[in-house]
Amino acid sequence: MADPQGFLRTRERELPRRRPVPVRIRDWKEVYEDQPVPELQRQAGRCMDCGIPFCHSGCPLGNLIPEWNDLAWRGEWREAIDRLHATNNFPEFTGRLCPAPCESACVLGINQPPVTIKQVEVSVIDRAFENGTVLPQAPERLSGKTVAVVGSGPAGLAAAQQLTRAGHTVAVYERADQPGGLLRYGIPEFKMEKAVLDRRIAQMKSEGTRFRTGVSVGQDITGADLRKRFDAVVVAIGSTVPRDLPVPGRELDGVVQAMDFLPPANRVALGQTVEGQVTAHGKDVVVIGGGDTGADCIGTAHRQGARSVTSLEIMPQPGVDRSDAHPWPTYPMLFRVASAHEEGGDRVYATTTSEVVGDEHGRVRGLRLHEVRMGESGFEKVEGSEREIPAQLVLLAMGFLGPQAEGLLEQLEVEKDPRTNVARDGHFMSSVPGVFVAGDAGRGQSLIVWAIAEGRSVAHEVDAWLMHKPSRLPRPVGPTDRPLTA
Repeated sequence: MADPQGFLRTRERELPRRRPVPVRIRDWKEVYEDQPVPELQRQAGRCMDCGIPFCHSGCPLGNLIPEWNDLAWRGEWREAIDRLHATNNFPEFTGRLCPAPCESACVLGINQPPVTIKQVEVSVIDRAFENGTVLPQAPERLSGKTVAVVGSGPAGLAAAQQLTRAGHTVAVYERADQPGGLLRYGIPEFKMEKAVLDRRIAQMKSEGTRFRTGVSVGQDITGADLRKRFDAVVVAIGSTVPRDLPVPGRELDGVVQAMDFLPPANRVALGQTVEGQVTAHGKDVVVIGGGDTGADCIGTAHRQGARSVTSLEIMPQPGVDRSDAHPWPTYPMLFRVASAHEEGGDRVYATTTSEVVGDEHGRVRGLRLHEVRMGESGFEKVEGSEREIPAQLVLLAMGFLGPQAEGLLEQLEVEKDPRTNVARDGHFMSSVPGVFVAGDAGRGQSLIVWAIAEGRSVAHEVDAWLMHKPSRLPRPVGPTDRPLTA
């Protein structure tokens, strides 16, 4: 364990400082400053010898959190990264983007602020890259088997890296011009600079993983072609069908899905030119949806120079402490302030949109809203609460309904489950032999840590299926596993 009395001596939770708001909204760099090493080690030393580390069950990857907390506290950084990589291919992604269900399950969190697990994680991996200790792990011999991975998000990348290291020849297909999926163009630079992604892709290429970018599977190459060329196919295309807003005026110019707004903005932030880009500059922006995607839209709108930013959420505002409905160690619904919220704007809860109002030119000029409350049959309108707010740009960030059916999935003729995700058996295989499914395409919209866990697990199953013997690759989760909050 770490410092036996660390949780008694250091009771406060310390995180790195965020750069000042007036400074950071003028650029696209990550918002956090570096944390002093002694402060980080002091926080790692708060990890307890708790007997049963519930942080393991909070993390779908089963990260060995007490072990690398102890090693970080001792300054044994090389050993710490070995323990971190033992269960997680990409701690630099989860350390920046995961909401940290492990921290919600921390035993110390019962009556104190939990250990800063996520910050220790990202500090260990960033230090390892800086010191040159993250090296390619090429296989000793090749199996002669080939695998196509469709999609280069976290699930696809994890599956590809594991299968490459097992000796299979892996080709990753990505329809964008660069690999990474939503990690590349869906996540803003201020949350994760793309240099972080590029250094990991470089490692994977050195190990032997092949990337085929700018290829739309289902159009440029068919599902049937993939099955002929490869011994196995892993579908990791994510959940990309957005939830829409079925109200009058939805068709007006200026009502945009979040994933039609964020990728162009991220491309421009990377120095690319995007014709016809929709920007928030000088506009009253309304973001409908209070999740991570909504926060990304808020931060992006601030950096583009929006006149005002309002976030709408149909649910009531959560409390700052756990409610009885979310006891430890479940992941609680709490009022959280992301860096984007700190940068300005209004957050409006228990409110829904009844109409999008347009001008004489067919452009959005406002939203008609009303408050709601939970009744016996669901949300009920609060009479007399109607009002109109100005908006020249409305961003829909209300989540996703499932994978795109047109193209690849239709060509593969895979079965769907009742939630429109790709159905799969206990081995992550679809209804089509040799076609496996991992991540949001089979699970539904979820967290990055679940995507990586499923990518590692599907690699285990593909390896066993190809080699006709038990796989030595780890299998952290099953296709029917659900988080503690389910």
